[in-house]
Amino acid sequence: MSFDERGGVPVRRPSTEGRRSASPSSGPSDDTGAARRFRRPRPGLRTVVLGAILPVVLLTVWWTLSASGAVPSYLLPSPPQVVQAAVELGEAGLLSTYVLISIQRVLIGFAIGASIGLALGALVGLSRTASELLSPLLGALRAVPSLAWLPLLILLLGIFETPKITLIAIGAVFPVFTVVSGALRHVDPHLVEVGRAFGLSRLSLLAAVQLPAVVPAVVSGLRLALVQSWLFLVAAELAGSSMGLGFLLSDSQNNGRMDRLFLAIILLGTLGKLTDALVGLGERALLKRWG
Repeated sequence: MSFDERGGVPVRRPSTEGRRSASPSSGPSDDTGAARRFRRPRPGLRTVVLGAILPVVLLTVWWTLSASGAVPSYLLPSPPQVVQAAVELGEAGLLSTYVLISIQRVLIGFAIGASIGLALGALVGLSRTASELLSPLLGALRAVPSLAWLPLLILLLGIFETPKITLIAIGAVFPVFTVVSGALRHVDPHLVEVGRAFGLSRLSLLAAVQLPAVVPAVVSGLRLALVQSWLFLVAAELAGSSMGLGFLLSDSQNNGRMDRLFLAIILLGTLGKLTDALVGLGERALLKRWG
């Protein structure tokens, strides 16, 4: 099985070099106590059970309505019909292809867009001149709907993978840029002064003091960007694609296959939640190190 995009995008790991600033009046025991107080509790059995209640209720209502005949099957396929549609696509070798190509597009576009958004957010958040120069243009571009970009990208970049990944990257840029730039403007100035007192350069100050101070905001921006990436993926694949879950949505609509359409929606929701959970794991690691 071959896809149009094969390579992954290298992701830089946060630098471990540089010294972290600490308040002169607080000792190691105070830092440890603060970390314990603000450490997020790990999800337990109660969280899993409560989170499963509404999906189970919705599945029960769906199954009941489809089994009772209250809603015609051509409008509301039953859960077994959706499962059967997944089996059919799996046996034809299409389901895994559609899922993998969509995940690949999202991850590549998200990595590119989040990196650009982080760089722009840091630039605008730390420099008043850059903010005055870039904020009006970026604010206008952020208001452009996703589908408005697609015809231009197709004309400029062709009809293959490049315009799709570019569109996803555009969707991922603005949430990260908005959150990071706003958070950096509100970093405690005392932390910055301590970092400067240690002789840190601007880049070292950003890596060792300012970015660690806004880690929760950065993760929130990444989560929003990931959601936007999935939304822009569907827009890209609906308009021009022969593979992917967005194509499955469009093809199912054209052929009146409600079972496959429901399957595509369920897969998009499930994959979106799984990728968000992966970002959540990364958030725990970051907060454990810098929280």
